[in-house]
Order: sequence, then structure tokens, then C-alpha cells
Amino acid sequence: MARFLIVPQWQGSPAARAMHLVDGADAIAGDLPRAATVRVEVPTSAGEAQETGIRRFSALARTGAALTEALAAAPLGEPVVVVGGDCGVAVPAIAHAAAAAESLAVVWFDAHGDLHTPLTSPSGAFAGMALRAVIESLPLSGSGSVPPERVFLAGAREIDEAEEDALAHSGITHVDVAALGRGGRGARDAGEEDGAQDLAAAVAATGATALYVHVDLDVLDPTTLAGVALPVPFGLSLDELLSAIAALRARIPLVGASISGFAPASPAAAIDDLGAILRVVGALA
Repeated sequence: MARFLIVPQWQGSPAARAMHLVDGADAIAGDLPRAATVRVEVPTSAGEAQETGIRRFSALARTGAALTEALAAAPLGEPVVVVGGDCGVAVPAIAHAAAAAESLAVVWFDAHGDLHTPLTSPSGAFAGMALRAVIESLPLSGSGSVPPERVFLAGAREIDEAEEDALAHSGITHVDVAALGRGGRGARDAGEEDGAQDLAAAVAATGATALYVHVDLDVLDPTTLAGVALPVPFGLSLDELLSAIAALRARIPLVGASISGFAPASPAAAIDDLGAILRVVGALA
């Protein structure tokens, strides 16, 4: 049985609607089994950069420490699904999984690259650095836990010049929407249904013996899910995302996962999106 950690962190997001991430995490939590769900308290204050180049660093550091403690207290052998909040919640969760599992691979589903550093980020928001923190040491603890050759960025379609440079030189594998499925382009082309299997085979070919999957819900096309903090058109359909997760899990044991980016405009809007989100939760849990 999977365990769920609710981490309504908003301080890492660059979005104008960042505080709606708290509402999104709480909405998802309302449909999870209470006995298997723990809420990690997040500071109410924005926090300070403390000369790190990371906006709201102090609040992010406190949340990361609390999440790490909650992960350590989870029963051994049971996968933990972390529900954010912004993408930064995945970094300590991945570090925890990497410490417990030999040869961990990470598949990061996201519309954005999340590959900035404090020096290249135009916003200073940690969510835009989160994947970079998985492969490289940044000021927040838990960073640099997985080598780039076992990291896959999937479904990204809004990548700026600095992130393109990082992709070209980091060793991370980028699998775009076209390679995973039809995206928003209409009827599925011949052979395209194998995109999920191709991703799973590529991850298995790294020699990984354990898998962590992170899903920023903006990887989905906005016509599928409206309530995300930073929507980007021409994303994955829900079936394409679910097929990719299923193919990965069929090849490599899943030891941890996270979901982020749900920022509904209102309680009514949250209800409209929860059906799709709970299918993603089910695929991971």
C-alpha cells in the first residue's frame, strides 16, 4: 500500500497563482485514504533568499527538512507519493529514494525544463531549478543525488536558451511530446503507440534497478487539465501520460513518486480537474 505525504509548498513557484498550489494539494488530499496520508506543515511566510540566489530560500529549506523527516518516518518497503505544491518538493523525496535504492532512475514529466541554476534563473524561483538540483549540488539539501545519465525529462515543451544549453551538456535525456504520443496534433500516427514502451526501454537500458517518477501536472495539455500554475499548450493527453507510467512500472520497480502543480482557480474548478488527477495518483500508487 502506498503512503501519501501532502506538502502544500508554494514558495518555490514563479507563478502569479503560486498560493493556489496550497488549495490544489489540499483538494487532492481530500480524496486520499486518511489512514495512509500525512500532511507536512509548510511555513506560512514567504521566506528570504539569504544570499543564495534562490527566492524564499529559508522557507524552502524548512519545508525540505520537514519532508525529509517525514520520509524517514514512513514504513520501510512502502512507496511514498509526495503531493505538492511546487516541483521543489520532489528534490528531497528523490534524494531519500536514491539513498535507499541502488541505481535509481528518475523520469521527470513536466512542460518546463526546470534546469536553471541561481545564476541563470530569470525569476530566482526554485521550481525552475528543481530538476537541475536532482543532478547537481545547489544550496538546498538533497541536491545532486542522481547522475544525469539516469535522468529523463519527458514532455517538456517550454525550454529557454539556458536550459537548452544544460540539456545539451548535462547528460539528461529529453523525450518530447511527439516521441511519447500524439500530443495535441489529432489522430495518432502509425507506430506512435510505442512511445511509452520506447521510454521504458530507454530507462531500463541505463541499468536502473529502481524508479522514481515525478509528474508536474502541466505536462498534460491544458484541454485535459485546466487548473495548473503555468499551462503550456500541446501537451500530453491523460491516456498518454498513464500509458507511459504503466510502461515504466512494468519494467522497473517504482520506489517513489511525486505530483505537483495543481493550482485550481476555485473549489468548483478543482472538482472539474480531480477526476483526471486521481487517475494519475492511481497510476503511481
